[in-house]
Amino acid sequence: MRAILDIVLIVLDLYIWLLIASAILSWLIAFNVVNTRNQFVSAISEFLYRITEPVLAPIRGIMPNLGGLDISPIIVILLIMFLQRVITYYIYPSVF
Repeated sequence: MRAILDIVLIVLDLYIWLLIASAILSWLIAFNVVNTRNQFVSAISEFLYRITEPVLAPIRGIMPNLGGLDISPIIVILLIMFLQRVITYYIYPSVF
């Protein structure tokens, strides 16, 4: 059972990094640093969008409009960190 919890924690860590990569890539696209006509950039952008948008969209729907500022990735990262702490401190020690 601990192996499953370890895998869950690793997947949550990986998802945090995907959220960070998605946010950075969206900034790079917004400031025209990278060209979305490039197939490689387009493929990475599409992958990150498909992975992160199902989690970010409901939070964007709940949050008020902050203009051009999107803090939904920060909220998701904080929720994931909270979930990791709950698993580490409360669930993990009680599993034999």
